[in-house]
Amino acid sequence: MAKSELMTALEQIAREKNIPVEEILRMIEEAVASSLRKHVGKDADIRASIDRETGAFSARVVKRVVETVTEPDLELSVEAAQKFKKGARVGDEISYEAPAADFARIAAQTAKQLLSQRVREVERDKLYDEYKPKEGEIVVGSVHRFQERNIIVDLGKTEAILPLREQIRRERYAIGGSVRAVILRVERAQRGPAVVLSRADSLFLLRLMELEIPEISDKTVEVVHLVRDPGFRAKVIVKSNDPKVDAIGACVGLRGSRIRSIMNEIAGERIDLIPYAEVAEEALANALAPAKIAQVRVTDAENRVAEVLVADEHLALAIGKDGQNIRLAQKLTGWTLEVKALSQKAAAPEPTPSDAGGAAALDGVGPKTREALAKAGLNDASALAAMTPEELASRSGLGEKTAAKVVAAAKASLGEAKQA
Repeated sequence: MAKSELMTALEQIAREKNIPVEEILRMIEEAVASSLRKHVGKDADIRASIDRETGAFSARVVKRVVETVTEPDLELSVEAAQKFKKGARVGDEISYEAPAADFARIAAQTAKQLLSQRVREVERDKLYDEYKPKEGEIVVGSVHRFQERNIIVDLGKTEAILPLREQIRRERYAIGGSVRAVILRVERAQRGPAVVLSRADSLFLLRLMELEIPEISDKTVEVVHLVRDPGFRAKVIVKSNDPKVDAIGACVGLRGSRIRSIMNEIAGERIDLIPYAEVAEEALANALAPAKIAQVRVTDAENRVAEVLVADEHLALAIGKDGQNIRLAQKLTGWTLEVKALSQKAAAPEPTPSDAGGAAALDGVGPKTREALAKAGLNDASALAAMTPEELASRSGLGEKTAAKVVAAAKASLGEAKQA
């Protein structure tokens, strides 16, 4: 038997929308049953079906035979059931043709609306299921339009948004221009999946490095950690898992070809490649590249604080423009770095027992607290008395309660000295 025009048309829709024919048929059956329910009864059990070959439609109302009808939409009395089945008894299930002819036009119209809605829902679900696993992947699209300062990017099957905060500040975009970005996240939304892109996230740089550097994609070289100031500077710690492979050399490439290609993609953002080191002092010195570090001294291992000494001519380089280099180094390592020039260190007198006398003479100040005050160069009782607890805590690394006790003790010491 030849397939009906309806079935042929449905198969074409299925191909265009990438939805199985069976799913579309179920949608139509549910839609028609729903439309008939408005006229037969809102709680009625209506079972609609479409012949998979001929496209013929049928709908039946199903009710249960009871002694006393309490739910007319679902129940029939024994007397009423006799019209559909002779000898019907309580407990029997009766089905009869729904009055489709009376409501054919309304049912068809409602079915069309519901089908259209369901098709859109299925399309949205399929797009979400397609793009959700792609989170963290790089995609290429074109600038479709601007939504305030956000960019709507056409990915072909759907649109994505590149928010202002995820853009590289130095870049400018034009309608129709190509955009390469990483899918940051995919969320469900009323009009389809909300695909959020990013060019500023650290993940984008990582994915670019995986694309351009085979040793990273095959795990020979590992990116341990990276931080960015998008469009300006990035710091990347790399580690080789093969003693025969130089991690830095692999990332740079022949005459800098690999790293240059990556930098060109991110608006010329400078990338500091930093070799991995297990020793804290070495790791901290590497993180401040390109500045040359003379010495690193851990002053507070528990709170991850270190003093870094550099030659005078490298001080500006170590700190960077607007503090960018030291800020990224601290973010990369998780340490607080106190950068000083060698001349500053030489000019500062080393604390001596006599210097610490002011703090040592304070009542209630223990040896550990005195040591912390001495390291911070805070040995004068009058200077301590003039500070607020918060200021002393920030300069010495002491807790606020301890700092408050030191300030109170200093004030008390000065009062006693005046009385004497």
